[in-house]
Amino acid sequence: MTTRLAVITAGLTEPSSTRLLAERLTESVVRALPTGDVVTEVIEVREIAHDLTNNVLTGFASPQLQVRLDAITEADALIVSTPIYTASYSGLFKMLVDVLPADSLRGKPVLLGATGGTARHSLAIDHALRPLFAYLGALVAPVAVFAASEDWGSVEAGRLDARIDRAGADFVRIVAGSPAPRATDPFADVTPFEALLQDTPRS
Repeated sequence: MTTRLAVITAGLTEPSSTRLLAERLTESVVRALPTGDVVTEVIEVREIAHDLTNNVLTGFASPQLQVRLDAITEADALIVSTPIYTASYSGLFKMLVDVLPADSLRGKPVLLGATGGTARHSLAIDHALRPLFAYLGALVAPVAVFAASEDWGSVEAGRLDARIDRAGADFVRIVAGSPAPRATDPFADVTPFEALLQDTPRS
């Protein structure tokens, strides 16, 4: 069975830590996927920046942009990596999201990744990216990865790799339709409140 994986990377520079995070997330997901073919399509947003602007202004996608939009729409799953500026995703990334066809991400598994100069931006995944993709109806993976500048250093690199692998394994369970391991519920055998009332002696 072939899994079509679209990878959106919205870094503005080249080389880019945002692109590097997208590549590492992709490698982790591909390693964790069950046996089968994986077709990966990378959408480098900076390469279609002018096309996005023209689409927003005219309502028409260029052939180059349409190829990327089709890759996202037709993918079985999506990996997203965006830089964080002023506590939110980049404007260029948002332009791409704005021109996606309506309901094209509904029910699609999405793995979130983000980069920033400092770990203080890490909450942007939860207060900006998650709400955006929830609004679009995507199936957002619970485990996301934020990589600050210091995470790429020799000391922290191992910890970042571990976080990436955990996110990749968690994402593959969603893509493959396998349930995540369930923790034991300590309240599973709690006596119902109504039963407690029946056993309470009357005064």
